[in-house]
Amino acid sequence: MTNAVYLNHLGALCAAGRGHAALRAALFQPPAQLQRPRLTLPDGRDWPTAPHLGRRPDTSRLPLPLRSRNNALLLAALEDIRPAVDDAISRFGPDRVGVVLGTSTSGIGESEAAFAAARRNGRFPDSFHPLQQELGSPAALLRHVLGTGGPALVISTACSSSAKALASAARLLRSGQCDAVIAGGADSLCQFTVAGFAALDSVSAGGCNPFSRNRDGIHIGEAAALFLMSRESGPVRLAGWGESADAHHISAPDPSGRGAIAAMRQALARAGCAPADIDYVNLHGTATQQNDAMESLAVSQLFGGLVPASSTKGLTGHTLGAAGALEAAFAWLTLHGNPAGLLPVHIWDGMPDPALPSLNLVQAGQRLTQPPRRVLSNSFAFGGSNACLILEATP
Repeated sequence: MTNAVYLNHLGALCAAGRGHAALRAALFQPPAQLQRPRLTLPDGRDWPTAPHLGRRPDTSRLPLPLRSRNNALLLAALEDIRPAVDDAISRFGPDRVGVVLGTSTSGIGESEAAFAAARRNGRFPDSFHPLQQELGSPAALLRHVLGTGGPALVISTACSSSAKALASAARLLRSGQCDAVIAGGADSLCQFTVAGFAALDSVSAGGCNPFSRNRDGIHIGEAAALFLMSRESGPVRLAGWGESADAHHISAPDPSGRGAIAAMRQALARAGCAPADIDYVNLHGTATQQNDAMESLAVSQLFGGLVPASSTKGLTGHTLGAAGALEAAFAWLTLHGNPAGLLPVHIWDGMPDPALPSLNLVQAGQRLTQPPRRVLSNSFAFGGSNACLILEATP
């Protein structure tokens, strides 16, 4: 049995669009004006957000506990890879196909609406079921829709959730427990998360501005990204992954970057490559003071200031539990179907922070002299939960 694990097919959507062509266009040539609709909280404050504004599948025929915006986003991502998924289930058998996802919100938005209705009307609406917000709901949805019988689980470690889901899926494949795994993540916009980050003074009033001297926090988005993973050769290989825990603070990262560096080193070792072998780094890049300070220190210590790097959160917002899978999707799109060697643009105000180590942040139109071979993607979460993925183009 081969230990190589491949990301064979990708379905993804976010504020930047849906599908390979739309996402590549947004990544490599982002629009001059980004749309950031504002969400008003009960206290009257409003904040910029990054919702997916396209069509979502109808969930009305699903069992009530599975009906949520979060699951609708997930179904949209599934639609784009459904033929390949159905083929894998047919060839391997339902019990040999697993599901591993990441999320942090699940159906909390439905609970918000239900409690607001209960305050007005004295009862919960018939459209509400408490299991809609259960964190395992996304995996239950895919198992219900697809009829799979293999392992089905959801990882919820805040912003590293779906990066860890891809690593967990790889372990299921390498151990022989599965022949194929549907892996990724989904998170949907809701007042709960916006209010929570606002209470921590971590939300920007105008939108995130990573690594700028003017950075003042995140803005929150929503997304879903799904891969069909297997041991069968595909266009991109999950070459390495690393995971670590800071054990430093409930929300702040270890400022030394020790845990982030450990995760990146572990991913490099598993991929059998050196820092010089990485062609591009997708930064976690949240535009909070502490994360950007920590990450710029960690990346500069490991890679120096030469490797091209960017944060894509200015384009998508911070998609929380979906961010790891979404940014792995961006790495996949950078490696596959990109003969010009274009790189995802770093979206910010162009004002570097002199207090941070200098990084080679990708400018509009920047490209490599040849198609990229390896991309590293970082995901760093509350509680010091760090995950790093290395994706490699298949020769």
